Amino acid sequence: MYAKYVKRTLDIVLSLLAIICLSWLLIILAILGIIFMRGNPFFTQERPGKKEKIFKLYKFRTMDNRKDKNGNLLPDEVRLNSYGKFLRASSLDELPELFNILNGDMSIIGPRPLLVKYLPRYNEEQHHRHDVRPGLTGYAQAHGRNAVSWEDKFAMDVWYTKNISFLCDVNIILDTIKSVVKREGISSETSATMEEFMGTPEGVVAKWNGPK
Repeated sequence: MYAKYVKRTLDIVLSLLAIICLSWLLIILAILGIIFMRGNPFFTQERPGKKEKIFKLYKFRTMDNRKDKNGNLLPDEVRLNSYGKFLRASSLDELPELFNILNGDMSIIGPRPLLVKYLPRYNEEQHHRHDVRPGLTGYAQAHGRNAVSWEDKFAMDVWYTKNISFLCDVNIILDTIKSVVKREGISSETSATMEEFMGTPEGVVAKWNGPK
């Protein structure tokens, strides 16, 4: 009942209220983005949604477009400037996704929408993370973010798709707030963002076996 009817209604109401109440902040961040990113403050990219249907994701840009002498983009850790780090640490870069939620591409809570090129790299179980709408935040975001392995992250995503409830979503929101305040899991152990997912090697299984 909740997952099929109530969740989507809450997404519409809450995202619309958030857009109205935070319109001043969206405008300020857009202006600051133009200044610090030296151009377009928005980042758009195709991502897979529910049932792996492709949609266009909207975010505030956190990396500039600086290139080397050969015209290639510089590494992420170089292009991730101080303003971009602030946006990521505070999760303010995610605010434009409120429009994706209102449009029905996303939900407030759900597995994070990743790159389209990852689709053929998922194993059969990992594909189930797309059984529901992707979210602005999700169980994996609130419990490790970029600091946990891809396998653990996907295990959390799939667990969520099978255990959606109002109480679960409320707990994820509260845990996300705690994670943002503490600035936990912003980077992986070896990267300023998160290493590219190349597929799960045969024999490798998630260490995460469900909530404690």
